[in-house]
Amino acid sequence: MLKQRILTALVLAPLALWGIWASPLPVFAAILAVIFALAGWEWARLSGLAGVSGRIAYVALLLLGMAGLYFGLTVDNLALAVFVLALVWWSMALMMVLSFPQGSEMWRRSGLARGIAGLFILLPAWLALVVLHGQVEDGPGWVILLVMLVWAADTGAYFAGRALGRHKLAPKVSPGKTWEGAAGGLLLALLIALLGSLWLSPGGGMVAFVVLVLLTIAISVLGDLVESLFKRITDIKDSGGLLPGHGGMLDRIDSLTAAAPLFVLGMVWLG
Repeated sequence: MLKQRILTALVLAPLALWGIWASPLPVFAAILAVIFALAGWEWARLSGLAGVSGRIAYVALLLLGMAGLYFGLTVDNLALAVFVLALVWWSMALMMVLSFPQGSEMWRRSGLARGIAGLFILLPAWLALVVLHGQVEDGPGWVILLVMLVWAADTGAYFAGRALGRHKLAPKVSPGKTWEGAAGGLLLALLIALLGSLWLSPGGGMVAFVVLVLLTIAISVLGDLVESLFKRITDIKDSGGLLPGHGGMLDRIDSLTAAAPLFVLGMVWLG
């Protein structure tokens, strides 16, 4: 499994970084829409839509939402409102993780509720990456930095957890994750952030930027845990098998879905 993870990452990571850097905004938004549509296909399964027609309908709804947000970017404060709604959702999601399995009965019974949750997870994250790429100075560079922060947190947590993990982070949701792993991921992400700050120029000062990075990495862990929670509710091990060693597309971007809206909102506050 580890060999598969490394080989898949060695192939996909350079392609992803090149695509972010080289693509104009419309192309980037379209490629990103395909990636998130694949994740939506997998989330439809978590929503209880086992049939092909139901999953196609869910993906079509997701694509319509992305198209509406893209063409509505000229509306004042639209993106800001979406990001605030996303933070409301992730605040609720944190309560879900902390209280699990209490309070999970509604999510177990209602595929509709799980489907709506998927829209709250995927749409703001897609929009955040599009806004960061197209409406922020040095946007592609900032998208690359955000992606690498999340990758670093995930990679650092994986290896630190395997080597040092003793204390469970959220045993009822994801027994494999540990506090030691989370700390290892945070340290590696901070190193990437410091290196990235030499390339880009964070507004608001270095201290504020480091605080934003810390919050971003913390919420990225929540994104991973929330997907694990929904997989546990629906008794599904992996969201899919598209990426060898990594599971499905949703398994690959779950941390990013939580991190992106907060990071972009923080960028706005930092100017």
